[in-house]
Amino acid sequence: MSMFKTLRNTKFARLWCAGLISQAGDWVLAIGLPIYVYILTRSLLATSITFAAGIIPQIVLGSVAGVFVDRWNRKRTLVIANLLLAVALLPLMLVRTPDHVWIVYIVIFAETCFEQFTVPAQNALLPALVTEEQLVPANALNSLSSNLSRLVGPALGGVIAGFFGLNGIVAADTISFLLAALVLAGIPSSAAKGVVSQNPAGNNPLASLRREWSDGLRVLFGSRTLWVLVATFTISALGEGVFGVLYPVFVYQALHGGALEIGELMSAQAVGGLLGGLVAGWLGQRLLSRWSIGLNWLAFGAISIAIYGAPAWLALAGVTLPVLWVEVGLFIAVGVSGVGVLTGSQSRLQISAPEAFLGRIFGILGTAMGVFTLVGTVIAGTVSNTLGVIPILNIQAAGKLLAGVLALALLPRMLRPPENAPVDTTEQALMGDAV
Repeated sequence: MSMFKTLRNTKFARLWCAGLISQAGDWVLAIGLPIYVYILTRSLLATSITFAAGIIPQIVLGSVAGVFVDRWNRKRTLVIANLLLAVALLPLMLVRTPDHVWIVYIVIFAETCFEQFTVPAQNALLPALVTEEQLVPANALNSLSSNLSRLVGPALGGVIAGFFGLNGIVAADTISFLLAALVLAGIPSSAAKGVVSQNPAGNNPLASLRREWSDGLRVLFGSRTLWVLVATFTISALGEGVFGVLYPVFVYQALHGGALEIGELMSAQAVGGLLGGLVAGWLGQRLLSRWSIGLNWLAFGAISIAIYGAPAWLALAGVTLPVLWVEVGLFIAVGVSGVGVLTGSQSRLQISAPEAFLGRIFGILGTAMGVFTLVGTVIAGTVSNTLGVIPILNIQAAGKLLAGVLALALLPRMLRPPENAPVDTTEQALMGDAV
């Protein structure tokens, strides 16, 4: 099925458009706010705390939020969360001096808390809006919109920060959330039903929450498909934490570049993501196989090794080709393989998990990735001066390669049928696919 034919499904088209709008606004904030904080405070510590405030809620709240996503109407959850995200941004307009920077930390913390509901809700809602045949093209389109917003948002964020300051950044992101909520509100509620919690533990809400959360873990570890896919994403998150810290250092030290080159390479990866989205839509169901998922992980890791080694290899070989040109090509290639991994793995997660547990599965995944991302940032910040930037960056490449090996060795060869167990049959829902 053509990827763009999937957009004729108006229910999915609304979800896709809302995601594109809100993600573009997020990139404006993600790029513009740290710039403003640094200009205001001239403190790298303040800028680092801004980033840290966005990681902690993912670790603490992610898997718990998934329980509520599975309880509530998922469309309504997305609409309300986007409205709350818009309102929570407004205190940033009070930040005028370095003494007010604490407001930034609180706002970022609150924003990330609300996002712990939007991410699993969107991933859990998607399979209810499309047919199984449309699922891979729909996820490919989501990757396409993510990279399109990544291509446009950072440049827009820098311009807004330069000309309109913090108020302009806040206004742009607030409008994006309000527009997203408006678009999402048009999805029929009948297509977005949540799942009433199973077997609540009497009138004790904490006991009920704990039981539903534990049920989610049992579903995850009771299915080889699910735990292997979650493990591959989690392992790769360690490297993403390393990359987030050391990427600018790599550009400065190894490529002798600056802010312009940092932006150019990120744009190149986004271009690769756009190309990868088109390829993913064309390949369709073939991306669900363990071979596709595993080989895309291996390609991601191999290209990452080439990215970090290219400056030294070209110098050793005496090649006069500009290193930056080579790096641009490699970043485009890694963007293509990254979309292949994401589209195939995410679609297979959505097909393999019971519908009643999708929120919890994606919530647990978010928490696990948050923990490993934080560990990666700590490793990068503490040992890179001793061991060197390139060896530590290769942790990212090693993580991708290990993920590929795990996928090829442990993912079942054949897809299991969707496990859409009825709400009131917990034992059936918890069975999963046997290891």
